[in-house]
Amino acid sequence: MEIFQNIDLYMLLKAFVIGGLLCVIAQILIDKTKLTPARILVLYVTLGTILGGLGIYKYLVDFAGCGATVPLTGFGNNLAQGVIKEIQKDGLIGIFTGGLKASAGGISAAVFFGYIASLVAKPKIKKQ
Repeated sequence: MEIFQNIDLYMLLKAFVIGGLLCVIAQILIDKTKLTPARILVLYVTLGTILGGLGIYKYLVDFAGCGATVPLTGFGNNLAQGVIKEIQKDGLIGIFTGGLKASAGGISAAVFFGYIASLVAKPKIKKQ
């Protein structure tokens, strides 16, 4: 099978482990703290943005590939990288435009699939 000849199984394993680890940490935060999923989402995006802005997150991306870029921390990193790129290109206005330009596809997908999920899901409020 020619399709499977170019697959790097070691990279798949690293992506699975790192992405899974990020999900496990979030699940532990949901189960063991009073943090709501929305606050954990903000925490992950903020952490990814800070680590991306400092240039640290790229090492995790180089190591784990999609295991680091797909979770919410990867979204934060994407925002930071977009802002950095646009500041270098357009100056101060890049602070406002860079993150949106870099993540427009992800934002559009999140809005679309969030709407679809809202049509079929029955949300529950977490007891405080």
